[in-house]
Amino acid sequence: MRQHNGNDYVTVDELPSPTANNLKKVSVLPLMFIIFYEVSGGPFGIEDTVQAAGPLLALLGFLVFPFIWSVPEALITAEMGTMFPENGGYVVWVSSALGPYWAFQQGWMKWLSGVIDNALYPVLFLDYLKSDIPALASGFPRIAAAWGLTIVLTYLNYRGLTIVGWIAIVLGVFSLLPFVVMGFIAIPDLKPSRWLVVDLNNVDWNLYLNTLFWNLNYWDSISTLAGEVDKPNKTLPKALFYALILVVLGYFFPLLIGTGAVPLKRSLWTDGYFTDIAKIIGGVWLSYWLQAAAAMANMGMFVAEMSSDSFQLLGMAERGMLPECFSKRSQHGTPLVGILFSASGVILLSWLSFNEIVAAENFLYSCGMILEFIAFIWLRIKHPNASRPYKIPGGTAGAILLCVPPTITIGFVLALSSLKVLVVSLIAVFIGLILQPCLKFAEKKGWLKFSVSSELPDFDNRESSHSLIEQS
Repeated sequence: MRQHNGNDYVTVDELPSPTANNLKKVSVLPLMFIIFYEVSGGPFGIEDTVQAAGPLLALLGFLVFPFIWSVPEALITAEMGTMFPENGGYVVWVSSALGPYWAFQQGWMKWLSGVIDNALYPVLFLDYLKSDIPALASGFPRIAAAWGLTIVLTYLNYRGLTIVGWIAIVLGVFSLLPFVVMGFIAIPDLKPSRWLVVDLNNVDWNLYLNTLFWNLNYWDSISTLAGEVDKPNKTLPKALFYALILVVLGYFFPLLIGTGAVPLKRSLWTDGYFTDIAKIIGGVWLSYWLQAAAAMANMGMFVAEMSSDSFQLLGMAERGMLPECFSKRSQHGTPLVGILFSASGVILLSWLSFNEIVAAENFLYSCGMILEFIAFIWLRIKHPNASRPYKIPGGTAGAILLCVPPTITIGFVLALSSLKVLVVSLIAVFIGLILQPCLKFAEKKGWLKFSVSSELPDFDNRESSHSLIEQS
């Protein structure tokens, strides 16, 4: 593979990055669970769909919405991730299609949405514990606990992506197992008539759609660390497929049990209500197990999301979009500055409420997805014969049609945003628009050191580099 260095091209083997070259790559099973945690982590946080729309629409939402959003996003990630098997993921896709300026905007919005997303997990963790530890409900103890949890989980990310992958496997099994047990215990109490309850005149569409969207997106996050994957051309599509099945079942089955075995009180369906359901169905012991599972799930989601965010910054730095310090790896091969930068963002956002975090994150994420869809279609039109180890069938027309349902969904998400979320999100977007020229100016003046020229090689050179990777 070739990278630009001044006026010449050199091979990766000639570049001084021995730590990166000697890293153990991530295989299918750990990658599947990393994806699982980047997208889901289990049914913790889906309770608001029942409160917003009732059992029937909640169940239908987690059956239908994956085909509208999750499947198209996962397919695009499989094609583009194997086409560009490098750290940086969607930033590289947009750069190849639209140039470095819009690639930076993509990286800024997706990184910020990822950090906002990660700020949710300490909040959810504490929500599941506050019923037994009331001091964690508010005030200084809650803030201190959130910060302490952030520091511990950040350290796990520092220790390496392989460790993160195997931690994700263990936490995934532990988090889903109590729902399997709860399902078997609840069989005698299930009443199918409870699943059919619907009241279209009493639906909070904003909360319903935002909760579905938040729980079923981020399939593209795994692309930012594609350079750390073993044989990504085969491993990435397989892991995405298996993770999609796991995510949908991990949502639908617990929701089926919870709404069918317990009399409906929509106002009670909020964060942490599954522990109350477990107590009703199986007793205190099952409730405690579910609380522990929720805590572990939030740990898994945090470390997976931070891995994606930090490797995205590393990939951007390797292409001259960010200062050189972001491309430096620790002795464990992890992007140290990217991890610290992402953790700082999480701590700064830890004071926000759950619904505010979800709405702001969804807005920024949606803006980034629009750029991804444009890049995906543009590369299909401009370079139809480029090497695509995994290619979605249907040609250019099929690629455009695939993007229609998620684009319509994005329109609804943006339209339903509150004025506060809209203003805050647009300010964040504006910061990105002026930040890139400021960094370019700092590079020109020599105030900041960048790894390579921020002007990327053209697409033909990138195709040649990927061919060399496949041959090797």
